[in-house]
Amino acid sequence: MKKKICVITGNRAEYGLLKKLIFLLNSDKDINLNLVVTGSHISKEFGNTYKEILNDGIKIKEKIPILTSSDKPVDICNSIGKGVIEFSKSLERLKPHIVVLLGDRYELLSVATACLVCQIPIAHIHGGETTLGAIDESIRHSITKMSLLHFVTTLNHKRRVIQLGEDPKKVFHVGGFGHDAISSFKFSKKNQLEKMLNIQFLKKNIIFTYHPVTLDRNESRKQINTILKAIKKFKDIYFIFTMANSDTYGKVINKEIIKFVKKNKNTVFFQSLGQQNYYNCLKYVDAIMGNSSSGILEAPSFNLPVINIGDRQKGRDQANNVINIDLSYSNILNAIKKIYSKEFKNINIKLKSPYGKKNASMSTYKIIKKVNFQNTKKKFFDFYNV
Repeated sequence: MKKKICVITGNRAEYGLLKKLIFLLNSDKDINLNLVVTGSHISKEFGNTYKEILNDGIKIKEKIPILTSSDKPVDICNSIGKGVIEFSKSLERLKPHIVVLLGDRYELLSVATACLVCQIPIAHIHGGETTLGAIDESIRHSITKMSLLHFVTTLNHKRRVIQLGEDPKKVFHVGGFGHDAISSFKFSKKNQLEKMLNIQFLKKNIIFTYHPVTLDRNESRKQINTILKAIKKFKDIYFIFTMANSDTYGKVINKEIIKFVKKNKNTVFFQSLGQQNYYNCLKYVDAIMGNSSSGILEAPSFNLPVINIGDRQKGRDQANNVINIDLSYSNILNAIKKIYSKEFKNINIKLKSPYGKKNASMSTYKIIKKVNFQNTKKKFFDFYNV
């Protein structure tokens, strides 16, 4: 009998990390892959990024819309509740042997809750990480406790998952999925990329993504405007802005950026670049700026400096390419100047990524393929008794 494996993806970044694993599962004759898309993938506001999946030749089994028209805390709660209801129905229809989830988004909390009650095992990727500035921190650890298998990116993250009471035999250190994707990526030439995106790089270029710091209530507008005020000082740098995600108060950030881009010629805004164009941009820009996990997980693979603003990524294992700053006008000015200094450029020449273990997707695929889904009972592992 074929193994029924369900992979669920809710946004552009997560799909980019899962893509290689999805291709491996989809090409296996002994596996019946069901890909379910949700969240911002099926939102016009966020670029209808499910189309990128279809363009990759992957069949989407089901689309489950759960986003509301607003992003206030009560609306996010409504999305989570709706998600539990709709995903439980989907699981009943698909009857998978296991569900694969990556990360810590609130959409995935809905899926994990439905899986727990329906007694469907979860294979969780990117557990054990810490991000002190976002509710993602609690969501990630909650999903860990509801999961059977764990695929982690560093040894520190492996230790944390075990510390949460998970069986060490079910925790696998496979490395970073972003690093894995980049290692086999085919890049476009610079002039081809400019033509595809209708942009013109300058001598200096920075890619910028800033997501809401969900534990800072109602601060998004103030935060993004402070950042934009500092960015405005650098007319000789081309800033490529990408959209904030669908977290609480993300819409405020996007509105302020769109207003800013209309008034400043050395800027451009994209709803979604997609993995292909995003990685191509990383090859030709000088730095990543903002608070996206990409600056921590993927930038080291490009030897790229990172200006990481605020607490959203605080706690994640980092390479020494990251400049961590508190959000203030002067800090941002100084950080942008620093990434172009000779001293800092030399730091990035021999950069080693903590997420640089090879073949994360292949390792995960082989383990999932081998696993026996008959015995899915879990016992709390007391690490201090070992």
